[in-house]
Amino acid sequence: MMRILHTMLRVGDLERSINFYTEVLGMRLLRRHEYPDGRFTLAFVGYNEESTQTVIELTHNWDTKSYDLGTGFGHIAIEVEDVYSAVEQIRSSGGKVVREPGPMKHGSTVIAFVEDPDGYKIELLNQKG
Repeated sequence: MMRILHTMLRVGDLERSINFYTEVLGMRLLRRHEYPDGRFTLAFVGYNEESTQTVIELTHNWDTKSYDLGTGFGHIAIEVEDVYSAVEQIRSSGGKVVREPGPMKHGSTVIAFVEDPDGYKIELLNQKG
């Protein structure tokens, strides 16, 4: 059996990113480790323990303040109970909404997009069922 463990994002300001994922999106900081010889820090955030759920690895290279996002990466998707109320909560917590809630183009699924401090897109989708 295989499963996805985490998605890694390189971030320019680790504390700012940890604050966004924990305070704005409601995740928990699961673990953090500094590697002084390599001049980088890894922080893992998620909604549940790594043993049961996929998490996000935030990688901060101490000597790099920002990154070009590139054209290959799309987004991270998070399931929420209600997209409309989630967007309002994120907005009131200082999060940046880049696509207001509504039906996706060419479909009926209600989605929204927010952006983290480094510009990574996060899609919000209603829980199925």
